[in-house]
Amino acid sequence: MKLKLFAAVLALSLLAAAAMAVEFNVKDYGAVGDGKTDNTQAFQKALDDAGKALYGTVVVDNGNYLFKGHLTMPVGVTLKGTRASVPANNGIRDAGLPLPTEGGSTLMPTENRGNEKGEPFILMNTNCTVQGFVFYYPYQETEKVPAAYPWTVAMRGKNPALLDCELLNSYNGIDASQNERQLVRNISGQPLRRGIFTDEIYDIGRWENIHWNPWYSMKGDLWDFQLTQGEGFILGKSDWHYVLNTFAYGYAIGYRFIDNGHGTTNGQLMGAAADGCNTSVQVDAASGLGVLITNGQFVAMFKEDPVMVRIKDSNKGAVMFQNCSFWGPCKNNVVMEGGELTLQNCNFVNWNRDNASVEIKGGNAIISSCRFQDAGAPEKMGGTATALIFADNIIKSGKKIQRSVVKAKVEEHNNIYGLPK
Repeated sequence: MKLKLFAAVLALSLLAAAAMAVEFNVKDYGAVGDGKTDNTQAFQKALDDAGKALYGTVVVDNGNYLFKGHLTMPVGVTLKGTRASVPANNGIRDAGLPLPTEGGSTLMPTENRGNEKGEPFILMNTNCTVQGFVFYYPYQETEKVPAAYPWTVAMRGKNPALLDCELLNSYNGIDASQNERQLVRNISGQPLRRGIFTDEIYDIGRWENIHWNPWYSMKGDLWDFQLTQGEGFILGKSDWHYVLNTFAYGYAIGYRFIDNGHGTTNGQLMGAAADGCNTSVQVDAASGLGVLITNGQFVAMFKEDPVMVRIKDSNKGAVMFQNCSFWGPCKNNVVMEGGELTLQNCNFVNWNRDNASVEIKGGNAIISSCRFQDAGAPEKMGGTATALIFADNIIKSGKKIQRSVVKAKVEEHNNIYGLPK
């Protein structure tokens, strides 16, 4: 009898919970998508009411919604626009259109222009989801040094998810730090200073299908700023970070690994790519547990001394590249100053023939089963490098390893210098 009563109570509780999981349309709260009306209060009231329900959803119809303030999402709330997938919006760059899109739900922040330390436009909390929007800053200018703004979205708590959105011209895009089990998936756009940043993650972050392309502008001082100061993907302390199918074009640094005082990243990047950067991958600090980068393509060509991989002497951790391709034009494909580096089954093209493709100034390296396809030397050892294994590689030029001020134990065997006839 007691068991039946318990089952009945549980069933009623589940039905009540389902009944409470309702939708709230921002237009019912006075929101207007005309690109002129301030919608901050209307959206926040809808979010607050959704928070009082059990996992309520705030629905945003097509329109261009202007905001003079910022939004805070209660626990468990979903903010949902009409975009089922992200647009390219390259028409803005090509045709100079004043608004980002015809149709779709577009959110237009304006608060804290010139103050990147201000509140993020949207602050997410535990079990919150934001999905289906274009974010567009209407007061940004396509040919001038970009105005600073805070993060467009900041993800906090446990299991926040950002899905199917475009950050068309954010200054700082996504602050995916100080949370657990974040999910960022199907995101595009052109963040001008920082694309996505993570730090203080102690339980598995996931980034999937994030592509930063210059849909907004490749003009004037704005483009020069992005090439000298822009960073696409920035990873600080994160345990078991998973990154799948990502891309950055036209940044000073495509992927950057740092220690912000909280620790470093261990994790894996599969299908990572950076094109048109000054430095495709820069490792200031990585975990001793290792960063694994697989099936990547990295191209550096702009500004002074472009390079695909730059590993700083501040690094003490391990970085491993497998099945990756590196090309320029550039002086070097890889410059290493510290830590542990593995290059396996990789392809190197288009470096300066007077220099080495891989220049190792410090740390330990294993380079094996790689192809070096230009006329320059494949590898240069020197400085405070401690050990090198260079084995089973094919070197088209026929040139041997360069050794300058070698202070290392070098093991070299089974390399083919000059393509066999």
